[in-house]
Amino acid sequence: MAKVTLGKPVPDFQLPATGGQTIKLADLKGQNVVLYFYPKDNTPGCTLEGQNFRDMHAQFQKVNTVILGISRDSVKSHEGFKEKQAFPFELLADEEERVCTLFDVMKPKNMYGKEVIGVERSTFLIDANGVLRQEWRKVKVEGHADEVLAAIKAL
Repeated sequence: MAKVTLGKPVPDFQLPATGGQTIKLADLKGQNVVLYFYPKDNTPGCTLEGQNFRDMHAQFQKVNTVILGISRDSVKSHEGFKEKQAFPFELLADEEERVCTLFDVMKPKNMYGKEVIGVERSTFLIDANGVLRQEWRKVKVEGHADEVLAAIKAL
């Protein structure tokens, strides 16, 4: 599968999600989509990132934008995380790393002195026509949701 490219349409994909749904990118045409990839449910940075998107959710809705979180955790893990944090958006389970690979977010990381391959915190902005407009890689959580919102307003 080809990797995504800025300024080009994002290939359609579908993944199981919270709320017993399967989310298909093609079904979201007509809305902007923020896809944020994060390493793991219920970890400090990932919790804070989700909370920031949660707290600004109404502002994203005002600019016709859907927020979706993606990690390799199971739907069951996502359901607990979403409920605990009261996220108003869905979390997608990419246990087979298909979408993670499409967006090239699987990177070598150092974990307790061992090199492991894991999800690099990254966010992608797809416009209402399904075109990749912006990408943020190696995301620092602080101020990130504000940056993404500003980019959408600038579309």
